[in-house]
Formats: sequence, structure tokens, C-alpha cells
Amino acid sequence: MKLSDEIINSLSINLRKKINNIKNQSINIEEIRLRVNKPLIINGDSQDYFYNDINGDLDLVMRNPYIVTKEDIEDTFQIICKYSVHSFIDDIKKGFITLRGGHRIGIVGKVIIENGQVKNIKHISSLNIRISREIKGCSKKVLPHIIKNKNQINNTIIISPPQCGKTTILRDIVRNISNGNREYGFSGVKVALIDERNEIAGSCMGVAQLDVGMRTDVMETCPKDLGIMMVLRSMSPNVIVTDEIGNEKEIKALYTALNGGVSLITTVHGDSIEDILHRTELKRLLDGDLFRKVIILSSRNGPGTIEKIYDLQEKRWYFGN
Repeated sequence: MKLSDEIINSLSINLRKKINNIKNQSINIEEIRLRVNKPLIINGDSQDYFYNDINGDLDLVMRNPYIVTKEDIEDTFQIICKYSVHSFIDDIKKGFITLRGGHRIGIVGKVIIENGQVKNIKHISSLNIRISREIKGCSKKVLPHIIKNKNQINNTIIISPPQCGKTTILRDIVRNISNGNREYGFSGVKVALIDERNEIAGSCMGVAQLDVGMRTDVMETCPKDLGIMMVLRSMSPNVIVTDEIGNEKEIKALYTALNGGVSLITTVHGDSIEDILHRTELKRLLDGDLFRKVIILSSRNGPGTIEKIYDLQEKRWYFGN
């Protein structure tokens, strides 16, 4: 469970002591959820645990919970912003701040709107500290379906419910196609990564904190439709990679990239091909023009379980683990 110093030191002194005193050391912590006047909840191994304030255990059933105070959240927020909230206002307006190491802090509170745009978030009521972990090699089972030959890939879409490892697998795919992979005779290509939520590369101050490969250019915290058009004009990518495609403008941008001869890899929230086909705004993703390979993930055997792989041209199913 060992958390990095970057995570521990981002917490208020009070919360720091509690997290350091957790007895359940074997739990793989994924999130630390802070909500004002609500129990301190630790998400690990795809389950929510309540912090027991008497003995420091993490319990699946709420017993003697520690109740997060307004001061806990305010102090933590100030530490995250290095006691200079104004310096982080551009990140705050997007709803998250990225720490060194690629860890992301989600922010919720009173949103200030001006001229239809988010100007600030005040009176912070919740913080979600998401622990970023690289699992190099986790894409090994899907790479043979993605790599087409020594310098080309199959256009691929990953369908996955939340917290099923899609971003972790996507990051490892990017690393492999960027660096090249000797096992599959793949020499490596130029990758443009449109990292709107800054979860894949986890960039901090313009530097990727996570390994996305040596031929990868990262466009961070940029709307996907705009980012795709920008890198097409400026970076001459062989492959464009995005996470969580979800609206018509983004899909149109993917078609523009395809018409420009660029290969595509992206993800979408869902649990099956049928799920996507029943959603009007997304069903075009599976019309066979954009993508060839469909990878379906679940958490059945833990995050990153490969349920099925489908070839839209061959109309053939492949089964995972």
C-alpha cells in the first residue's frame, strides 16, 4: 500500500497522521476521498473502506469513522496549491490539479461562472486524491491485435466501465507504440497524445510524470476536438491517442484525422458493443469506418480484465483472460 511522499505530503497534518497510521497495509489504495462532514473513505482494490478512527483499520462496514472537517479540506487544498491558490487558478477552473508523479486531485465546490465560462471554484467541499500507478507490460495481451506491421497499427477503440484499468492499459499501449516493441517487430511511430484530463501522461509543469514513450508529444488539458486539429496541423503524427471520446465534435475530429491518414486509438465508457450501439451519439464509432479493433475491459478478475476483442472487418470475436 506504500504511498509516495508526494501524496502523503499533500495532505493536512491531521490527515497525514491518519493515513500513515493505517494498519491494513496490504490494500492497494486507489483513491482518498475527502468530503466535508462525511466519513474519510479510502478506495482500494475496487472497494470503499471507512477509516476507523479508534484503531486505524480500514473497514468495509462503517465503525467509529473519522469525519472529515472543513479545516481538513481547506488545509489540504492550500498545501496542494503550495499556499498560492492564484498560481493554480487555470488548473482549478478545469476541476483538478496534477501533482508530481502524475497523481490527480479532483476539486468540487461552488463554481463561479462568468460569460458562460468557469472562472473559479470556491468553498471547496470535496477533494478526490487519485493515486497514479504505472503497470508496464499490462497491454501485452492486446498489443498483437493493435500492431499491424513494423510501422503501422490497427485503429482501436477500448470500451470499459469506470475504474477497470482502461487508462493504465492505454498508457502502456502508447509507451509501446512510441518506443517500439522488439517482440512484435514494431519499430515505433510518432504519437500525439491528447490528454484532456491529464491522466495518461500525468504532466506537471509541462513535463510528463508517467512513461508515455520517447516519440510521444503530449497536448495536456486541451479539449479533444481542438487538440486533434492542433496536432494534425503542427506535429505530423502517425497515431493520435485520446481518452474517453463522448460527443459529436470529438467524433468529427476523429474522422478528420482518419482522412488525413493518421491512425487512431481511443477509449469510451461502456460495458459492451451493444451498449455503445444503443447510444445515439456514440454508435458511429462502431460503423467500421473509424476503427477496426474493439477491446472490451472489465474488472471481473481485477482492473484490466480483457473480456473480449472484436475485429469489425473480419466480424470475429477474440476472447481474453
